Order: sequence, then C-alpha cells, then structure tokens
Amino acid sequence: MERVYNFSPGPSMLAQPVLEKAQKDLMCYGTTGMSVMEMSHRSKMYTDIFDKTVADLRELMNIPEDYDVLFLQGGATEQFSAIPLNLMVNGKADYVDSGNFAHLAAEEAKRYGAVNIAASSRADNYTYVPDLAAANFDPEADYVHITQNNTIYGTRYTELPDVKAPIVCDASSMILSEPMDVTRYGVIYAGAQKNIGPSGLCVAVVRKDLLGKANKLCPKLMNWTVQSEKGSMYNTPNTWGIYLAGLTFDWLKSIGGIDAIHKVNVEKAQLLYDFLDESKLFKATAQKKYRSLMNVTFVTGDEAKDAAFVKAAAAEGLVNLKGHRTVGGMRASIYNAMPVDGVKKLVAFMKDFEAKNA
Repeated sequence: MERVYNFSPGPSMLAQPVLEKAQKDLMCYGTTGMSVMEMSHRSKMYTDIFDKTVADLRELMNIPEDYDVLFLQGGATEQFSAIPLNLMVNGKADYVDSGNFAHLAAEEAKRYGAVNIAASSRADNYTYVPDLAAANFDPEADYVHITQNNTIYGTRYTELPDVKAPIVCDASSMILSEPMDVTRYGVIYAGAQKNIGPSGLCVAVVRKDLLGKANKLCPKLMNWTVQSEKGSMYNTPNTWGIYLAGLTFDWLKSIGGIDAIHKVNVEKAQLLYDFLDESKLFKATAQKKYRSLMNVTFVTGDEAKDAAFVKAAAAEGLVNLKGHRTVGGMRASIYNAMPVDGVKKLVAFMKDFEAKNA
C-alpha cells in the first residue's frame, strides 16, 4: 500500500527521510548492536544522541546560552500545570484566550492563582486573535501566556504582546515552521506531535533566570529547575521520542533550516488559501489577517457536503481532513513534513469536488 497524504492535526505525518532512517536503525543503531529503544538513557551511546539533539535544536532556533532546553514528558498539556507551578511567584498571571488550548491552559492555571484574561476571542468562536494593543494586561502579572498558533481554529499571532512580564508561549503547532526570536520569550514549550516527532514528548526552552522559583508543592517531574539540573533525566526520558526528534532536526538542517522550511510553508498555505478565496463552494473560516500557515480550516456551509468531501478525499489518499467539532467542516494541517505535492493534490481534488457539487 502506498503512503497517504496525512493532514492530521496531530499526531501528524513525519518526513519520509526521518521514517526511513528510523526504520533502518530500528533493529540496530550504528555499531551498538541494539535499538535506540533498548539503550540505557545513562549510557554514552544514548547521551551522544541526546546531546546532539539538543545542540541541533539550539542551532535551528538560534537559542542563546542563557536559555535551557528541556525534553519533558506529558506533552504540552502537562505544562498547563507546570507553568503556574514554576512561575506564579506573586500568584498572578495574564492569559490571552485565543483558542481551545489557550482556554484550557488558563482554566488549569486558575487552580494555582489569580488568572486575568487579558483578551479573548472566545465569543466569536476564535475566528481571530484578540487585539493585543487593547488587551487588559496586569502590570503585576508574573507572566503572560499565549498560544501562538491555534490548531483547531486555524489562526495565528501576527505580533507578540508588548509587555514587561515574561511571555510564555505554547508553540506546539508552529514551532520550527517559521523563525522565532527566542529572546522575546521567557518560555517556549511545544508538544512534539506536530512538527517535532511522536506524541508524548514536550520540548521546553526556558530562560535560566526563571528557574529556581517553583512552588514548594510542585512535583519534581514538573519542576523545571530539577529537570534542568538533571539534564532532562531525573527519571527515564522518552528516549525513542527524543531520538526521532533528533532525526527531524537533522532533516530540517539538511534542507536549509527554519528559513528554508518557512518559505515552503508559505507556498503551501498560499496555494490553499488562494483557492479558498476564489472558490464558489468552500470558505475559509479564520479571518484573513490571522490565518495560520499550519492549520487551514474551511467549510462548504452544508454538513452533508462536508461529510461527503471528507469521505471522498480519503478514498483518494487525502486523509484526516475532518474539522474539529467546534468549527465543523474541514481542516488541513500542513505541517513541515507535508510536501507541496500533497497540498497541490488536495487543491486539485477540491476543484474537482467543487465542479461536481457547487
């Protein structure tokens, strides 16, 4: 069976060279005589893999030395609790409610302190990112939390908030897809299952001056200072997930890094949005100014046609296009690993479907 074009929002497709290298190494990694999955995380054979993975991520994102790189477990969702437990020193935090995961992060933080919703687009079903210039930021907030790309609603930030407090960014569905000036953030965290590797792994980039402030009740595995001091190995880390992340970083470096993949991502998104803007059947749901490069949401306005489209597309090898229930319609997640040819095939299929159903 041939591989399909997988438009899943996560776990998403991985780049073919990454899968091929993992397949080749599955039984025996190099001259070690064993799979990476069988290695002790304390062994030199594995720490060499780990150290290179960290170094490659630092290179790709241009991460300064005054930031620590952590490989954690529990995905991004576990960090919804870890963030206030590590940073809420004065018991206050600002959150921008721009989507489902932003909302869930804020709701979890309320368990640990006072959460100020500085701005929200929830009333308009998150079709845009709130106006940050008009946001009600608390000058006493310990941090400002944003979700820079909204997976479900297909929106993205076009600017960062102008605040004194450290910006804490959930970058799960856009990390490594476009340049990020790391120095503008206090913390960047991301679940791996969209642009990095398999699910279950979380990458956190933490400015070092923010370490050492954790609530005394913070569990050790969620305490960034403990994880930093132990090199992300307080307990056995997700060794296979980190290895696959390293292969993804290798692949990105081989094609020219973040600047190169960003150009490809802009091309893919433009192909799809240009068609949607001219279509007589399909309509993009996110406001144009805030459209995501990674998650393209669209509808026909007829639930029966939406369902028929998703079914027919899957039969043509274009899978996982069904939209989230809160938006309906369709969603094409076109992360780094989605080739331009996949988007071209999708657009061609949409044109054909439109000709038959408009």
